[in-house]
Amino acid sequence: MTHLTTAPTAGTPAGSAPHGDRIGFAELPDLMSLMTGDEKHGPAATSTLDALWVLYDRVLRVSPGTVTDPDRDRFLLSKGHGPMAYYAVLAAKGFFPTEWLPGFGSYDSPLGHHPDRMLVPGAEIGSGSLGHGLPLAVGTALGLRAQGRPGPAVWVLIGDAELDEGSNHEALAYAAAGAWTGCTPWSSTTPPPLMGGAAGSPPASRPRGGPRPPWTAATTRRCTRPSARRIRAVRMR
Repeated sequence: MTHLTTAPTAGTPAGSAPHGDRIGFAELPDLMSLMTGDEKHGPAATSTLDALWVLYDRVLRVSPGTVTDPDRDRFLLSKGHGPMAYYAVLAAKGFFPTEWLPGFGSYDSPLGHHPDRMLVPGAEIGSGSLGHGLPLAVGTALGLRAQGRPGPAVWVLIGDAELDEGSNHEALAYAAAGAWTGCTPWSSTTPPPLMGGAAGSPPASRPRGGPRPPWTAATTRRCTRPSARRIRAVRMR
């Protein structure tokens, strides 16, 4: 049985560990090694580690003290299976104690094999079923616009094969109609997707006479050092 530790109090700055010890990018593999039982998703999780760190360390305007702030930036992990890198980064940034990590996947741990937004501090959505994150991001961006909040940015991480899901194509078509601005989907690439264009990129085609897709896309290689520029692979206009 895992004994949970009290979550960090509001106001803990991003980049601070719950006990005040600075945790950097170099320590993330050690944090990931504390989580066992889902080794089949280890490569998928590791492939996202550097970009997740860049987002939380240099890009996202969110911290443990602002997780309920309506003007915070949002990050949605659509690729919710194999969330070890995500949990490692959240723990390193002080959203919850690193002592939670060894209990990953156990009966009474909040850190499940799929993230649960009701249990994991800092998680914006419950995810794991492929094809949900991008439509949820579209809805989040639309909701923020309806509230008159142009400031918050919305980022979503999807797996490349998720682009085969019809829900993503519907979300992109809706975005192309002008519903989505100021948001960035990012796709991690493992095997090439079954359909569409290059792995890790939104499909470039559109119906004849349809609106111009509201994105620019670039193919990027896996970061050898954290770099904010290298993860801005797709930017919604």
